[in-house]
Amino acid sequence: MTRGNNRNVVFRANEDYYYFLELVTKYKQEHPFDLYHYCLMPNHTHLLVQTRKAGDFSLFMKRLNLAYFHHYRQLYNWVGHFWQDRYKSQPVGKDAYFTQCGKYIELNSTRRGIVEKPEDYKFSSYRFYAKGMDNKLVTPDFLYDALGKTPKERQAQYRKLIVSQMIEDTFHKNTWGSKGQRYNEQQKINRNLLKKAESTG
Repeated sequence: MTRGNNRNVVFRANEDYYYFLELVTKYKQEHPFDLYHYCLMPNHTHLLVQTRKAGDFSLFMKRLNLAYFHHYRQLYNWVGHFWQDRYKSQPVGKDAYFTQCGKYIELNSTRRGIVEKPEDYKFSSYRFYAKGMDNKLVTPDFLYDALGKTPKERQAQYRKLIVSQMIEDTFHKNTWGSKGQRYNEQQKINRNLLKKAESTG
């Protein structure tokens, strides 16, 4: 997640959203990763991704945020700090809650009252899953196929999918997902940090 400094608006017009998505497409080709779910809000962005290498994603985010900042500064004569600190990254467990996490992200537009129905919002991945609309940016959620035997069944089940209270409860934790998955993800992080410390020690 990235947020505008002091919660300032980072997308003023539809063209800004489209330009940001064009940048994502461009840099995704140079730093490959899978983008499962996303939602661009007026003052912040959410991307649910799986990277090949952690370093690749860091470089991608740096280039993306810098390129969009230059676009915004030139277009709106912006002066001062644009993004609020570094982007925020939270691991997500690969269990039944993964798809719910994705839908929770996509429902930002309805929770904030921008639209009444999530399918009316153009700047998220919701319509890819719920309506079958083409979106070359999105890699299908690896649990999505289990929702039905046909595309229509999967779309209908996705629309009916209820987001567990656990997702909302863990939104601000370091890791998303069920208790067991959060523990497993944190253990993997701790092991990787230990390996790095040993290799540099």
